[in-house]
Amino acid sequence: MSNTKAKEKGSILWRISKKFQYAADRIIPDSLVFCLLLTFLVFVLALIFADHNPLNLVVAWWGGLWTQNSFAFQMGIMVIVCATCAKAPQVKKVMNKIAATAKTPVAAMVLLVVFGMVTSFINWAFCTVVGALFAMYLAKNVRGTHYTCMTFGQCLGPTASVYSLLNTPGNFTITQGFFNDIISQSVSVYNPHNLIVWCTFALILILVAVFTKPPEAEIVELKTALDEEDVNFDVTEKETPADKMNGGKVFMYIIGLMGIVVLAQQFITKGFMGALSMTLIILLFITINCFLYKTPRAFIEAHKVNMSLACEIILQFPFYGGIMGIMQDSGLAAIVVAGIVKLASAATLPIWSFVSACAVNLFIPSQGGQFVIQGPLLLQAAEQLGANKIDVINAFVYGDECTNLLQPLYLIPMLAVVKMKLKDAWGMCAFVCVFWAVVVVLGYLIVPALVPWTPILP
Repeated sequence: MSNTKAKEKGSILWRISKKFQYAADRIIPDSLVFCLLLTFLVFVLALIFADHNPLNLVVAWWGGLWTQNSFAFQMGIMVIVCATCAKAPQVKKVMNKIAATAKTPVAAMVLLVVFGMVTSFINWAFCTVVGALFAMYLAKNVRGTHYTCMTFGQCLGPTASVYSLLNTPGNFTITQGFFNDIISQSVSVYNPHNLIVWCTFALILILVAVFTKPPEAEIVELKTALDEEDVNFDVTEKETPADKMNGGKVFMYIIGLMGIVVLAQQFITKGFMGALSMTLIILLFITINCFLYKTPRAFIEAHKVNMSLACEIILQFPFYGGIMGIMQDSGLAAIVVAGIVKLASAATLPIWSFVSACAVNLFIPSQGGQFVIQGPLLLQAAEQLGANKIDVINAFVYGDECTNLLQPLYLIPMLAVVKMKLKDAWGMCAFVCVFWAVVVVLGYLIVPALVPWTPILP
């Protein structure tokens, strides 16, 4: 193929990725419909394989429906406060300067991937929203870029749910006798096998993002709301005592200072990584917004503009809780995992741990809740087969993260921020998912054989 024809059709990776997007355009509905279809599917599977009657399953669905209330609120308010912060004139100037360091689409893509990995080390929810916001700034500054990446720093991040659980005294892996004490993150996360697999995939992800080049005619630039004119939310026509209070800066400064005190206290007493949680990150952005929007009127009006971004999150997360309720109460999740584990040997158990996590995560998109179900079964199998327990756990984390690319729960906040539909991103996510699966499967077949490592467990 001549260079001219190649440019007209895009790179070979782009042409392959288009097959995924072609399917997404035709079969992937909006995220709510996707969620409802998963609900119906798990209901039917539980009827067939879990020996539960329809009434019991409906009750289980009801029982799980509201288990995600706290999570839904946290994710919803996270999106609102982050988006409000990002659209502040002061933040626009800073982020634009950072984004301006990328002069070409390739540089923008690499910068976005690295930014996503670094922020996901800090906290997955922080990365989910801030990564999308940073992509918007890059899209504004580097025209002609087709954004095609997904980050996965949580697999090497100490704040991942499973790694945090293993480092918590009295967790179920201790009470059920799989370990005698907590597992430090130097063993669970930063071990030779996980470091090699992660670094290999980090490099491959960057290469895939860079070399998946569409032709100029097919570039779809990321939608951005950052070009909107800055609004003065403090405009008032009266100067009554109430107006003076509504426009008084002292209130927001006091709340901002209180936020700074809490943040400092948490970081000092728990350390940077130990203190990071979704609620603390929300407080961080609320505190920042107190100083960006300096009056009560400006503060609330600025957040109102972004309230619609949380709509799908608040409405859809409960349905995923219902799916989790059916999977857990019917025993369907345990049936899936047990069936897969029967096929494993000591050498291949990490692979089957990855596969089972991929499958169950489609229906229980909560790493912590999923590990409560799968963890005991996988660790019991590891003991019976003499497999490396830490490799089994790490492979589970990769599996949980892998199919987050396919089910839309964690895409919803990102899509809300950039005002896109699920099908706009699903094809490329599925394309990346294939690379993810191949690298992890080969990694946990090859790396343990080439780099012998036996963890010292309590």
